[in-house]
Amino acid sequence: MQKYKVAIVGATGFTGSELVRILVNHPRIEITAITSESRVGECFSDVHPQFAGICDTVLIKAAEVSDQNTDLAFLALPHGVSMDYVETYKNQNFKIVDLSGDFRLSTPEVYSAWYPKAHTFPEGFETAVYGLPELNKKRIASARLTANPGCYPTSAILGLAPLLSAKMIDPDRIIIDSKSGVTGAGVKPGAVNHFSNVNDNFKAYGISTHRHTIEIKENAETLSGSAASIQFTPHLLPVDRGILSTIYARPAEEVSAEKIKRAFSDFYESEPFVRLRDTPPSIKQVRGTNYCDIFATFDETTGNIIVVSVIDNLVKGAAGQAVQNMNLMLGLDETLGLNQVPLQP
Repeated sequence: MQKYKVAIVGATGFTGSELVRILVNHPRIEITAITSESRVGECFSDVHPQFAGICDTVLIKAAEVSDQNTDLAFLALPHGVSMDYVETYKNQNFKIVDLSGDFRLSTPEVYSAWYPKAHTFPEGFETAVYGLPELNKKRIASARLTANPGCYPTSAILGLAPLLSAKMIDPDRIIIDSKSGVTGAGVKPGAVNHFSNVNDNFKAYGISTHRHTIEIKENAETLSGSAASIQFTPHLLPVDRGILSTIYARPAEEVSAEKIKRAFSDFYESEPFVRLRDTPPSIKQVRGTNYCDIFATFDETTGNIIVVSVIDNLVKGAAGQAVQNMNLMLGLDETLGLNQVPLQP
């Protein structure tokens, strides 16, 4: 059985670690290269000791990826850095899944308005496909460059997509209240993820300015076919991983809990990683997996539609979704390597 060769560019962060955790047991994948500019020559298991004896691959420079006969490369790099590597690799034969935000938005101008950097490779926007498989499966399958969605937008868009596409809600009155585990802040230590600031604490941040707002807004407008107004507020939970988004929307037509449930079941009927729940799910019910669990209902007292959506921010919100995109891009079953059972407790 043919095995495809993949490279992971950027090994030291949580996303690089999660990619390896998933791919080491993937039946059709061989990890041929893992890179780190700062720790060249060390083993991957020196950076992430949990992989001792499982993945002891020696880290190389990103420039050497082109010599590895690679079929696909994951860019597990910071925003503002990935675009340089996409440009560097543009004439290579391998496909790319970019886990940064550098090609998720519609234009370089929109990107520069929300990210603190001018975009240096606008050409990439011409070919990049937004990598949310539940919305763009066919386009992803033929893509050379897939822009993996953000973690918050994944939970929010999957919670909104059936309602927006069916025009059941007013796109101009959407409120998204999201909570994330601290791994969403990345592996580098800082005030945001310092233990004393996170433990036994809970706080909102990025109010009205978080860059994932525009990513959700653009997708909402594509789904609804009209302008959308998104009030998005992220919060930091004192847990290591997981996102729970509670979404509030006003109906654009007469609805009931049963009608809403039917809209979700019809929309996600053939999607293997969206599970519709009869009770509100918790983040531990998807921990370590590529599932998005969704509960939707109608509050007759307030007239609001309420949706609760949960994902693991490091899996469906990052590495797992990237592997799902890889499977589609390589012509494989999209579920390969992603059949983990949630870890609870």
